[in-house]
Amino acid sequence: MDYMDNIRNKLALLPDLPGCYLMKNQEGTIIYVGKAKVLKNRVRSYFTGSHNGKTQRLVANIVDFEYIVTSSNMEALILECNLIKKHMPRYNVLLKDDKTFPYLKITNEAHPRLEVTRRVLKDKAKYFGPYPNSYAAQQTKKLLDRMYPLRKCGVMPKEVCLYYHMGQCLAPCEKEVPKSAYEEIIQNISSFLGGGHDAVKKDLQKKMQEAAEELYFERAKELRDQIQHIDAVMEKQKINTADTKDRDVFGYAVDKGWMCVQILYMRQGKMIQRHSSAFPFYGEAYSDFMSYVTQYYSDNPALPQEILLPDMASAGMLPPEAGSAAGQGSGGPEAVGMPSGQALMAALGAEDESEAGEELREVDAAGQVLAADFSAADEAVQGQAEQEAAAEGTVDAAGGAAALQEWLGIKVLVPQRGLKKQMIGMACQNSRVALNEKFRLIERDEERTSGAASSLGQSLGLDSLNRIEAFDNSNIQGANPVSAMVVFIDGKPARKEYRKYKVRTVQGPDDYETMREVIRRRYERVLKENLPQPDLIVVDGGKGQISSAIDILQNELGLFIPVCGLVKDDKHRTAQLLVGDSAEPVSLARDSQEFYLLQRIQDEVHRFAITFHREQRGKSMVTSKLDSIPGIGDKRRKLLLKHFGSLKKIKEASIEDFKVLSIGEKLAGQILEALKDEEPSI
Repeated sequence: MDYMDNIRNKLALLPDLPGCYLMKNQEGTIIYVGKAKVLKNRVRSYFTGSHNGKTQRLVANIVDFEYIVTSSNMEALILECNLIKKHMPRYNVLLKDDKTFPYLKITNEAHPRLEVTRRVLKDKAKYFGPYPNSYAAQQTKKLLDRMYPLRKCGVMPKEVCLYYHMGQCLAPCEKEVPKSAYEEIIQNISSFLGGGHDAVKKDLQKKMQEAAEELYFERAKELRDQIQHIDAVMEKQKINTADTKDRDVFGYAVDKGWMCVQILYMRQGKMIQRHSSAFPFYGEAYSDFMSYVTQYYSDNPALPQEILLPDMASAGMLPPEAGSAAGQGSGGPEAVGMPSGQALMAALGAEDESEAGEELREVDAAGQVLAADFSAADEAVQGQAEQEAAAEGTVDAAGGAAALQEWLGIKVLVPQRGLKKQMIGMACQNSRVALNEKFRLIERDEERTSGAASSLGQSLGLDSLNRIEAFDNSNIQGANPVSAMVVFIDGKPARKEYRKYKVRTVQGPDDYETMREVIRRRYERVLKENLPQPDLIVVDGGKGQISSAIDILQNELGLFIPVCGLVKDDKHRTAQLLVGDSAEPVSLARDSQEFYLLQRIQDEVHRFAITFHREQRGKSMVTSKLDSIPGIGDKRRKLLLKHFGSLKKIKEASIEDFKVLSIGEKLAGQILEALKDEEPSI
């Protein structure tokens, strides 16, 4: 395979320098962008050893790569962010658009307005946020509109509007408003959004009492309503610290190929909002997490004073059951098992908030140096994680934080103890709870598909539909062709009955002949061993694949099992169900449980096939000259590698060292001669 020779040659030339790498598929499209502090180690790691399912899906599509050398980790961090934005690679963690993060904006105009925006421009306006969702931003704006009389209209009207009569506008359309009045309002809004709403609330309470004493009950009622609105919007401020810094606290968790990132927004020492993102990831967990953080701040004009990041071991620091009973609602931090300020203080062993404040100041004093003050256990875990990162050339926690700090110009810490560590633990816990909740919802969906199987059988005119067997083929330009079968019983996957097939007789990318071979092999065995026959066979494809399967079943094996095909659209999503040799389409509502069941079957068999193909492709990539030596078969090759540990050690062995494996001098000499000019395997 020419592309494998090309990859091997490029791997041999990789430098021991920091930089970014760009992985490409067979169409030349960039499908993944990554960064590394040692390009040679990191890029080679994709093509050596075994990987889990999520990375296998990425590597199975790589046929070429490029790299760009940088002078530092910080440059690699920024370059990776820019390349991801430019190419939008399929397998990268992506902030696909800025709509995820709405902001409040005070416009830079002669008569400024307060508005919610999703576009961040360099227009000298003041931006506040980001807010976790549009509702939170709109509710906050609604409250500020009642309290501060900035103009509401987009185009200046010819006469005063209702907002002026309600006291929510200064009417610049009719009278001159001094610049100092706007400056005072903007200062008040900035103070309020920065966490100073308590002072505003106390001032309103004082005015309400004065109005009541003077018998201005309508005014007192308006002030009381404003106080209630402040309480309603700001009630989520539960976690307090003794200082008044603005912080963004990050935490993340990974499970089953998914990552969840939680951001806790602390303003003026108080936690006011949180944001959660869950997405599949394909690279190394901490590197992809840092990629997310970098993209997040690349277009964020409202930087905090301090960013707190977890270390490389934090994603696994909490047991799976943590917070399992929490997360029943969605109203705010407490709804996902987040402790109150008092509970957090108690967890730190503080008797009151003043004691916790002392703890915080101690952490601040020691926390200026990233990850410098470890406990013995922390040091062991973090040290191991950083050694593994160094071996693969990935960015470690301290290095990533230092690069981010240099780029943004604000303090970025990886705390190891104290209140800041507890904050990160809280964010990580919420991430884990969110993932558990996501997986529980998936399980509920699986239960719903049980009834969908019988409904699908009725749509196809079958008396019963208990057992479904589905097939899919996988190869890259005919290389390492494989096929896979999955089994669904009563709408649920029966994973113990899944089967993998190495294609034996087909040369090149011939999907029809591959389907014929695999169907023949499967159902010859079903007949020979009297295995359960399916009620329905599902093939990935259209009329050609269906006809191939039916021809083998009926004309060669004498089996009359219904066969249907699943056709995908141009976005590789399940689009249509075809049944029988004539490939008649079956009308199913796209939002029906029957259609959803077919989607799950097609996705599952595709996942299983591509995973198997990746395994076979990985084995072919590490094939050495041992395989070409007469007398060295698969069994003896495995024995050699198990005994010596690597090709390098076999190459360095003497003829005497082979005798313990019952290998004579002649064969031992042939092995050493064959490996004389062998490059280390990738």
